[in-house]
Amino acid sequence: MNVGRSDGRTVGPIVLVALLSVCPTVRLSAQTDSRLVEALRLAQSGQVDSGRAIVRRLLASLSPGDSVYPQALLAGAKIAPDAPTVSSNLNRIVVEYGASPWADDALLLLTQLYFAQRDPAQTAQTAERLNRDYPDSPLRPRANFWGGRAYFELKNEARGCELIQQALDGAGDDVEFKNQVNFYAARCGAGPATTTATPSGAPAPPADTGPAAGARAYSVQVLAVKSAAQVDDMLTQLKVMGFDARVVRDSTGLFKVRVGRYATREEAARTQQRLKTRVGGQPFVVEEP
Repeated sequence: MNVGRSDGRTVGPIVLVALLSVCPTVRLSAQTDSRLVEALRLAQSGQVDSGRAIVRRLLASLSPGDSVYPQALLAGAKIAPDAPTVSSNLNRIVVEYGASPWADDALLLLTQLYFAQRDPAQTAQTAERLNRDYPDSPLRPRANFWGGRAYFELKNEARGCELIQQALDGAGDDVEFKNQVNFYAARCGAGPATTTATPSGAPAPPADTGPAAGARAYSVQVLAVKSAAQVDDMLTQLKVMGFDARVVRDSTGLFKVRVGRYATREEAARTQQRLKTRVGGQPFVVEEP
């Protein structure tokens, strides 16, 4: 089953699964009800229908006033078969259970869903709501990352830079996330981003922020095909995971999807391993001029 994008195209189910797997390990993977833990375990092991059945039965048996109900809605969103169901579950949590400990989780997932659907206005609005309604949430840096990128697409560089800086300030010890944010901070012309030459999963930075002119640079190639549709699906999947991929077209007409631009082969190899674990396939390091 495919899920609709805001531009009328579709996002395949693998992209939807990827979307809901990039959540920070703060609470999103910490369902506390044993039945929901089992449902998610089944889904993650490939028994998605069984996991969904557990959630459906639980929602049918619970009173909407039960404290487990919003948690069950969140679990249902994580393994839903389509984007409308994901959106419906998450919005119910935000609207009906705004005081629950799962409301900020729902808002973060909504920012990622809207970004994957190429709806920057909704992405930015949702990130702003998380900031406004849950100022102490540990998920704000992640939402600000997506919100900042959405503002860049909306040509609001000033607000985009503000959210990216807030994401950077809250990145903590998460090196991969910090590198992703650093790439976007570089376009704002200030802050630590100007000293980071190897953003994780980012396209080639401007000449004055990347490897020195004439120096070797390394990227990770994920895909090489002639199908624009395959390229589009892969780009969406990578972006949802936080890797800012780009496409290189060679003289034979192949579209090559590549991630990153690194000063050393070792740095590229680390991203290669992350991509192999999270995306699969046979990504490999390539040298670029």
